[in-house]
Amino acid sequence: MNAVRNPRYLRRRFWNIFHLSMAMITTLFGLFWLVWILWTTISYGATALNLELFTGDTPAPGSIGGLRNAFVGSLLMIGMAVILGTPVGILAGTFLAEFAQGSRLAAAIRFFNDILLSAPSIVIGLFIYAVVVVPMGSFSGFAGALSLAILLLPVILRTTDEMLGMVPSTMREAALALGAPHWKMIVQVNYRAARSGILTGVLLAVARISGETAPLLFTALSNQFFSTNLDKPIANVPVVIFHFAMSPYPEWQHLAWAGALIAAMAVLALSLVSRFLIKDRSPR
Repeated sequence: MNAVRNPRYLRRRFWNIFHLSMAMITTLFGLFWLVWILWTTISYGATALNLELFTGDTPAPGSIGGLRNAFVGSLLMIGMAVILGTPVGILAGTFLAEFAQGSRLAAAIRFFNDILLSAPSIVIGLFIYAVVVVPMGSFSGFAGALSLAILLLPVILRTTDEMLGMVPSTMREAALALGAPHWKMIVQVNYRAARSGILTGVLLAVARISGETAPLLFTALSNQFFSTNLDKPIANVPVVIFHFAMSPYPEWQHLAWAGALIAAMAVLALSLVSRFLIKDRSPR
């Protein structure tokens, strides 16, 4: 009874209930918009799902078609971005974690990597436009893949650095004590211990770049026809969604919703796989 009547106890209890309530309200507020966006995307996009979506190319105004060329173009550019950005990101993260620990160079690299990680994607697109598109004289799928690779790079670098930093030093010492060279210790011990976390970082990076529109508007642009030539403008899902959603043609708007649904489901799938892998991120 004395504790209940204690003003200090009552004041603390009030603020505890207040902050818990505000935390729950803000969480529900964010979930409300997320559920609304997903429901709208599913309700509009599901009605446009059909076989033609995956077998037909982007149509002319008033015609029926699909998004095959956009899906193929996006897969090509994302695949090339992964090929270009993943090795560089992993090697740079390995350098920071294994060779530059505690140095000023490592601190500077991490600082600039964080800046690149938070840089607006349209800035990356403008940079690639200036250094690649203008000298080449045309938009191209290669320029689009290069802009996506730059966006992918800092995510993989940061994840690799953190995952290798979580490997116990005793594992390194044991490998070196057995006479293993430094490079073999990194490849056969550290990489194997941190592979789940590194793979998670790659998947999260792919999920990030798969929906980027701004850099592709300045680099790959788009193409109404089916093409796998990365030296020329190539169709891609984000730019097609942008153009079709802003058009006055109902057929294009339906395709835009369908493309948005497929893109959202792809990102969701990558996120779920990442969540599954992250459970096994602790070194063994």
